[in-house]
Parts: sequence; structure tokens; C-alpha cells
Amino acid sequence: MSAEKKKALFICLGNICRSPIAEGVFQKTVNDMNIGDQWEIDSAAIGSWHVGHSPDWRALDTMKKHGVPYDNCARQITTEDFNNYDFIFGMDETNMKDLNKRAPKGSKAKLLLFGDFDPQGDRIIRDPYYDSDSKGFEKCYQQSVRCSKGFLEHLQKS
Repeated sequence: MSAEKKKALFICLGNICRSPIAEGVFQKTVNDMNIGDQWEIDSAAIGSWHVGHSPDWRALDTMKKHGVPYDNCARQITTEDFNNYDFIFGMDETNMKDLNKRAPKGSKAKLLLFGDFDPQGDRIIRDPYYDSDSKGFEKCYQQSVRCSKGFLEHLQKS
């Protein structure tokens, strides 16, 4: 009998920069570990500005450069998400405050700061949206790789 899939949702402000990169990297990480079939992974926004849009072109370029497939559009987090997902990851402290405010009492999702799983201790995944180049997107990618592996190692130990 197969175990129920674990569900992870990645959240940032607009769902076009950090959370799509985190979603794509996490999916690739579990696929590379041959456990992709055990996971359901998505991302969403706190705000509604970009709903229905593809990620920022710099986010897509960064993922493509690293062989991370991505084909999803921005959406806003819903109340149902808090009971549908096992883990909801915020990218920074502001995301976490917003998530904690929105979470219905007694919801099942564990709200976690994605950066808490970075073995290098780089806890905040800075929003690269207003950057004039792609360096912030590359940094977000590297952090997402470390945090994905760090979280999965943490999960195996617990």
C-alpha cells in the first residue's frame, strides 16, 4: 500500500520570483532522489497582482540555465491551502507574518521559513524582483537548492 503524498507549498509576495524557483528546485530535488512520486508541490503568492502570469523572465532563465523544468502560473494562496498542504514555506519574515495571520485556527499545515533549512544559515531569501540584473535570482536558486536538501534531510531524521 503506498503512503499518502506529502504536500509542500512555497510562498512569496507575488509568486513570480522566489516561490516558483523554490517550487521548481524542490521538485527537481525530489525527482533526482527518485521520490518525486511521493510529493505534490506548488507555489502561490501572498498578493494577487500577478495571478495567472508566468514567472519573471529572469526566474525562468535561471531555472532553464540549471535544467529545472517549470510550467506553472502565479496564483494566490487560499484558506483551503492551509489544510491541503503539509508544509507551507515562506521566503522571508514578512511572508511568515502574513501566513500566520491568514492560517485558520487548527489548520494542518506546518508554516516554515524556507531559509531555516539552509546549512549555510542564510535564512532570508531576498526578493530579487527590483534588481537590475539576474544575480539575485541566481542567489535565490542556490539558496533553494541548499534549503531543499536541508529540509529533506531534516525530514528523514525526524
